[in-house]
Amino acid sequence: MDMSNTPTKTAEAPAIVPAVDVFENENGITLKADLPGVSKEGLNLRVEGDQLAIEGRVTLGEAAGLEPVYAEVRVAQYRRSFTLSRDLDTEKIEASMKNGVLTLHIPKAEQAKPRRIPVSVS
Repeated sequence: MDMSNTPTKTAEAPAIVPAVDVFENENGITLKADLPGVSKEGLNLRVEGDQLAIEGRVTLGEAAGLEPVYAEVRVAQYRRSFTLSRDLDTEKIEASMKNGVLTLHIPKAEQAKPRRIPVSVS
């Protein structure tokens, strides 16, 4: 059966996949995502199980309530998701937004951090 001509319905609007940098150290990971045009109010961060979802709606300031006559940018939403390691403590995620860059710090769980084991000499 050929389904190439069957229209496909999608529940989600098309989205831009934001560029992301991830850095790791002994304390956890830091994730930086480029989300130009997204305000704090337009940002939605969710953790469900081991999945981290980042969604951001672009706001155009005063023009948001106007009907565009001509628009080159049609997609007004960013969306990206990640599978997180079980070694990360998702209860302690810290998020900040500055100049269109979202920064998330996700610490490692205490039991996953490297630790020094003292050796006694007898």
